Amino acid sequence: MNTLDAMTRVSVKNILFATDFSSNSDAALPYALAISRQYGAKLYAAYAMNPDAYRFAPDAYALAPIASWRALAEAEEQEAQKRAQQLEEQLRGVPHQLIFQKGDVWEILSDIIQNKQIDLLVIGTHGLTGIQKLLLGSIAEEIFRQAACPVLTVGPNVSAGPDGIVHLREILYATDFSPESLAAAPYAISLAQEHQAQLALLHVLERADTSIRNPELTAASLLHRLHELVPSEAELWCHPKCFLKYGPPVGEILELAKVRRADLIVLGVRRPKGQIATATHLAQGTAYKVAAQASCPVLTVRG
Repeated sequence: MNTLDAMTRVSVKNILFATDFSSNSDAALPYALAISRQYGAKLYAAYAMNPDAYRFAPDAYALAPIASWRALAEAEEQEAQKRAQQLEEQLRGVPHQLIFQKGDVWEILSDIIQNKQIDLLVIGTHGLTGIQKLLLGSIAEEIFRQAACPVLTVGPNVSAGPDGIVHLREILYATDFSPESLAAAPYAISLAQEHQAQLALLHVLERADTSIRNPELTAASLLHRLHELVPSEAELWCHPKCFLKYGPPVGEILELAKVRRADLIVLGVRRPKGQIATATHLAQGTAYKVAAQASCPVLTVRG
């Protein structure tokens, strides 16, 4: 039986908010603040500036003289210092530390995750590839792929509202029943409990298996497995609803999130072996596509 221990609670003591001071990063900040307050966690806000970003960027910057891209880097550093002061004001009221470092973005963030014992990384992304901003696109995907801790990704279609207040009323958790996927279940349930949110559980099949003699019985069995993931005590406050869908996983997850007006999608993902993600509907590539396209944040937990 896969039923989770009803007393299992996710511990979130240290949160890392990675920013490049772009509008996409700004959209992610309210979520980092909300979870920090909800769990009483310390919030680390990190800006990692790579001075070589312009030099190796595949655009006009790369063709400019060295003096030009150095000047651009210096101007960005000055602007970042100003934005850091503004960020300091926004972080008032929660335990926090602002970290400003130069160097490779992922190396800096990886060191912070390890040294500060980070339980959750929060990032914003425009969902595209290519170097435009330091934490966006290709670098955000690198972070998403390599981070050992859970990652909350806030994509370009996400808005916290004009007041910047985050409400989690509906949480969608998608699973393929693999051990890695099931590792995310405690996070979905714990967040639902913390925010008194409704929980929807989803399993997606690429296509119906025509060789099955009794598809209705199989569907009922899968729905029962979903329902078993939620402890009976938790049903009193999260009111779980289970769904079985057929089709492309990315589309089905996004569609149900839209229909349910989900405020958060939770996915368990496997660590890729080398450069190749495992062949599951919750593989790394699929999860990142969901995170980049969803109209709500996506929490990914690596099993």
